[in-house]
Amino acid sequence: MSERFRKWLDGGFEVYDLMPDAAEGYDVPIEKVEQKRQEINRQIDEDEKTKSFIRSTDKGFRKLYNIVAVISCVMLIGVLLYTVGNLPYYGKENPRASKVYTRYIEKGVEETGAINAVAGMILDYRAFDTLGESHVLFTALLCVMVLLGRDRKNMRRDYEDYYKIANDRYHDLYRDPILYRVGTVLIPAIFLFGMYVLLNGQNSPGGGFSGGAIMGAGLILMSAVFGFDRVDGFFTRRLFSWLSLVALAFYSFAKGYVFFMGANGLENHIPKGWPGTILSGGLILPLDIAVGLVVCCTMFGFYSLYRRGSIGGK
Repeated sequence: MSERFRKWLDGGFEVYDLMPDAAEGYDVPIEKVEQKRQEINRQIDEDEKTKSFIRSTDKGFRKLYNIVAVISCVMLIGVLLYTVGNLPYYGKENPRASKVYTRYIEKGVEETGAINAVAGMILDYRAFDTLGESHVLFTALLCVMVLLGRDRKNMRRDYEDYYKIANDRYHDLYRDPILYRVGTVLIPAIFLFGMYVLLNGQNSPGGGFSGGAIMGAGLILMSAVFGFDRVDGFFTRRLFSWLSLVALAFYSFAKGYVFFMGANGLENHIPKGWPGTILSGGLILPLDIAVGLVVCCTMFGFYSLYRRGSIGGK
């Protein structure tokens, strides 16, 4: 009996697949085999119905998605055209805009405590915009990490060995004696200048973005001069994660508190300090530090991911 049903012509099944007893050399009754065949055909019919339902549902979802996308685009185009149509003509004075910048210039020092009007504007009046920009940087870094992150799951052993050999021979520059000596002198000065620009942003041109960019460039130059092993000794993956998390969380909660407690004339009880000193501007100085840490981590994170596929070593 097992020889007669050794292959199942209708569906291409073998009798050993249908009836395990046949593989052990036992004769299988034809009724039992026929029952098994009906069960398999019933399962195939159910699978086909499921696939047909999924195809029809997916087709309906695609139609709905296209309709919603077109409506959203038309609405967005209408809003943008309406906004552009209400903008003042080129060269024409805008009374509403004059109220805004007049407020920034005349009362900026009194209300923010910052001599640098730009710092007072982006970290006090428009602090939510800067918060969004910081999160955009962090999100971009996460996307690059997902795409270029190198680990055991997406890196074969032979390619990893080849990468290490090529990296040692051709890419690292820390063996260059001229670069080593110049970097030994410049790197401490770069970090010191970056910290000065970061901490003095409320009093002079600078702040979180520019100071963080300078310190990030210092980390990149340090890794090129001394190698990633030297940088990984203190700038680990754990430190990178905690710095980014604490900086963004502090910015979010701090400005959330200020906008809830300082709105509609309510006092937020945060001293602004004496204008011109380093401890002035209220929350502007700690917010500058938070933004600078995010920018610094993002810059070095981009370089490290593009360079070797990881941050802070393995």
